[in-house]
Amino acid sequence: MVVIKGVSAKSILDSRREKTVHVTIKTNIGSFSASAPNGKSKGKYEAKSYKKSLEEDIKFLKDSQDYFSEEILEDFKDLRRVEDIVDRHVGANTLFALESAVLKAIAKEQKKEIWELIHSSHDFSAKAKKPKLPRLIGNCIGGGKHSEGKSKPDFQEFLLIPNFKSVEKSFEINKKAKENVNLLLKEKGKFKGKENDENAWEVSLNEKEVLEILKKTKLPLGLDVAASSFSKRKKYIYKNPPLERSGGEQFDYLSNLIKNFDLFYIEDGFSEEDFESFAKLLKKFPKALIVGDDLTVTNYNRLKKAIEHKSINALIVKPNQTGSLLDVSQVCKIAKEKDIKIIFSHRSGETDENILADLAFGFGADFFKCGIDGKEREAKLKRLIEIEKGLK
Repeated sequence: MVVIKGVSAKSILDSRREKTVHVTIKTNIGSFSASAPNGKSKGKYEAKSYKKSLEEDIKFLKDSQDYFSEEILEDFKDLRRVEDIVDRHVGANTLFALESAVLKAIAKEQKKEIWELIHSSHDFSAKAKKPKLPRLIGNCIGGGKHSEGKSKPDFQEFLLIPNFKSVEKSFEINKKAKENVNLLLKEKGKFKGKENDENAWEVSLNEKEVLEILKKTKLPLGLDVAASSFSKRKKYIYKNPPLERSGGEQFDYLSNLIKNFDLFYIEDGFSEEDFESFAKLLKKFPKALIVGDDLTVTNYNRLKKAIEHKSINALIVKPNQTGSLLDVSQVCKIAKEKDIKIIFSHRSGETDENILADLAFGFGADFFKCGIDGKEREAKLKRLIEIEKGLK
């Protein structure tokens, strides 16, 4: 068993050089730490990163030593005890970092991998002796809130989704494809080789021009439209080129892109309130992945609403959107019951923390969306490759 002796926290800088939280717990078997990422493009219904502020969350943990003193933890479900202590006192980032540190301690004490601890604690684990490895989704070219420049794409991410059983092979294929795209962009001109927040290429092109280039990779393609970031009063306000689209025109535009570029994956194609348009797109393209992120924000009630409306067949899971890994568990459970694909995802502001790979594998994710390269993103991708090698 793990006995908590103390808890502390501090601020560190993420990959965007912005402050985030780093939590350390002291236990009877040593000290364990974890940090949380930061999202720049956030859904309206996402939980707050901090209760009032990062500093207030850190102060609460520092002042709450007696609450944690001698707390005994033995498995994943004991995270409920941690949540009872910090309930309503810290935000989602802090809770996620705290629970991640606790899982590291329990896994160490039980001589298990973190993913094993998660997988063995879940009802759906009976369906398979081992979860399957998730398929990689890599952001190759970026736009929207994650990029700079006046003539950037309005859509946030242009994705490569190799279809190989091996995570390691998919990782290498995506890296090679990204380098080839670099050469293609240079041939097109006006490309400076600059990367954005998520280590994706920053370009002065519109979405059609980007897709024409990515089509040359011959890999399955996807989009994170992040439509809520440029929707206003039921209109979609495009800047490159400048124009407004109604909801119906947005539907027609996405439909044409899906058909013309054989798109496999479309995330947040409409605003976070428009469950009906998601459903209409899914009905028209049942073989594509119609994905909710801002729509569902790793929230059980939002997911239930999306299920009722038949809005999606896949959802993004970002653990720090809710903070509670018990909530993440519930979201994954209902998604599996309803045959909705699960996509574990990084955030734009990342740290070296690699527990996301264990969470994705342990919860049985179908996809792992974590960029293509960059130190903080590769930490997670390489951990997933390590898990893959450990299974052989």
